[in-house]
Amino acid sequence: MDSEDNKTQVAEAATDSSTDKESFTVVKSKKAHKRKREQDGTGMDTEEPVASKRPQFPPISGDKLKGPDEMRKVAVPAHRYTPLKENWLKIFTPIVENLQLQVRFNLKTRNVEIKTCKETRDIGSLTKAADFVRAFILGFQVEDALALVRLDELFLETFDVTDVKPLKGDHLSRAIGRIAGKGGKTKFTIENVTKTRIVLAETKVHILGSFQNIKMARTAICNLILGSPPSKVYGNIRVVASRTAERF
Repeated sequence: MDSEDNKTQVAEAATDSSTDKESFTVVKSKKAHKRKREQDGTGMDTEEPVASKRPQFPPISGDKLKGPDEMRKVAVPAHRYTPLKENWLKIFTPIVENLQLQVRFNLKTRNVEIKTCKETRDIGSLTKAADFVRAFILGFQVEDALALVRLDELFLETFDVTDVKPLKGDHLSRAIGRIAGKGGKTKFTIENVTKTRIVLAETKVHILGSFQNIKMARTAICNLILGSPPSKVYGNIRVVASRTAERF
């Protein structure tokens, strides 16, 4: 009897295990499933992006593009009143006729005021005119400052001698003398080699030229301030100038 009971229990256990196997489904790993989808190409997004229509904007008129009238003011120090008065016609003519701007000298505030008007065509002409007047006020000749109006790649740079090296008294005077040279010879040589214009106003140095040329002139002036002899500075700037000429 015991043996028969054991057999029946084993048979029941076998049937239970078979039913358990049928009730549970085998689940594949997610990695294998994902890899298979990528190989088949079914997992990739096949939806094409909807082509959006390009917005159409009507052209803007010149009056709306300019916006309201703008004004720039350039302060004039006392020692530049007489040169400004003598060269006013040379300054007035290109600003009004070429750049189509309005300009006046305010006697109360001692400022040169430049303003846009209806005839102004170029937006950047106001900046050109302000740079032109500022260059003249700093001490440049009208003909040299006028290049800022005609050419776009010209800039103004100003730095102080004491910014390069803190000098005082006679040491400062000798540094300024080394920059100028005897009769202005050193300054003229740097101007001719680097194709720039330089103005020495007390301890201030103003340089007018293109970006690369200003860099060469500034390096030469800094070397003179630091005490390099002019002959060595001449040689260095000539080498750099020849290299830039060959490059371009």
